[in-house]
Amino acid sequence: MAGTLHIIGGGMAGLAAAVEAAGAGKHIVLHEAGRACGGRARSYEDRQIGCRIDNGNHLLLSANKTVFRYLAMTGGLDTLTGPREPLFPFVDLAEDARWTLDLSRGRVPWWVFQPHRRVPDMRLVELRSLQKLMSAKEDQTVAECLLPGAFSRRLLEPFAISALNTPCETGSAALLGAVIRESLSLGGEACVPWYARDGLSETLVDPALAHLRVMQAEIRTQSRIGGLDIERGRITALHGPEGSIPLTDEDFVILAVPAPVAASLLDGRVQGFTAPDAFESILNLHFRLAAPPRPLGTFAKSGFMGLVGSIAEWVFLRDDILSVTVSAANRFAEQDPDELARTIWQDVRHACDPVLIEALPDTPPQQRVVWEKRATFAATPEQNRLRPGPATALVNLALAGDWTATGLPATLEGAMRSGVRAVYTLGLRSPS
Repeated sequence: MAGTLHIIGGGMAGLAAAVEAAGAGKHIVLHEAGRACGGRARSYEDRQIGCRIDNGNHLLLSANKTVFRYLAMTGGLDTLTGPREPLFPFVDLAEDARWTLDLSRGRVPWWVFQPHRRVPDMRLVELRSLQKLMSAKEDQTVAECLLPGAFSRRLLEPFAISALNTPCETGSAALLGAVIRESLSLGGEACVPWYARDGLSETLVDPALAHLRVMQAEIRTQSRIGGLDIERGRITALHGPEGSIPLTDEDFVILAVPAPVAASLLDGRVQGFTAPDAFESILNLHFRLAAPPRPLGTFAKSGFMGLVGSIAEWVFLRDDILSVTVSAANRFAEQDPDELARTIWQDVRHACDPVLIEALPDTPPQQRVVWEKRATFAATPEQNRLRPGPATALVNLALAGDWTATGLPATLEGAMRSGVRAVYTLGLRSPS
């Protein structure tokens, strides 16, 4: 097999496609418009607080088979950390309650019968919400499937907002049901949480780039592809920063860019192409402390904590940085970011002080607000129907990205799964 595979976009979908296709007989050229690969899952030196931070927080579950396969292929597995057990510490700030969700390893959910391992005040009848979500129709929302009670308020609602990055009132129940089928319904063995020990780039990007270079792939950063030539049902040229890149009949293209960029290149030019056109933001705040705090109990073991009754859903501790994530953040778009940060910091103090040896200061010494305005497509039933599959009407083009029809919401697993499927769609490799 000769020719070149051009992968446009160096985010998680593009990197996964490149890793999957490496060694399949095509020369790989990865085009990334920015200065660095990784997309929304990367690290960078932040001048405002004077240290290296991630542009977001990502919690992996052991059920994320595509991600773990990618990490095994690139040598990134040993860069992960976590409690090594299906443990999830939570605090309910509205009701001043703390607990650790401690899932059973096997598929039988023995944890629901043990009060010290489950969500406080939950009723067993509320587990019907899980079945309703897993059997939800395409037009149903998450809110329509949740039974009222502690199980929904203290677990399913924050889980839904984090997984879908969309409010429960409009979020797709079918997409959340797919996540549950691949994680919670399989038991605790599929729900062991992991996250990047040192940084997202050190886990997801740098090992992959090193692997690709060994495999003779070509990585071109600051290589924005601004146009495509299309003739006779195929792409015949790419337009890059240094001019036209002609393609032969043996060349292929994987378009692994955000949905708006894909639409600007393909909309009205490729028959049958559709893409989501509504988006949700994510707000991440990084608080740098004068010294690393010393955590206690399960927080020390896990390094993260779920927040209920707070603006934020999660807080992560890494050395002297406390980071929080606010999903479905469009609802806060009109609020002042500094005022939001002050409110969230007080929530962080309330959540963390009881499980730290020393209390946190009244105000953080340094802080950084990172607001991804178009972080993901809005995971509503309507937008889900606009997601295209990997195949296109052009014989040498496949699509990838967490916004394509992966069967999952916009997650790392979905993004990488889309990259792998794009490679299969072009016939460059076969599913093993």
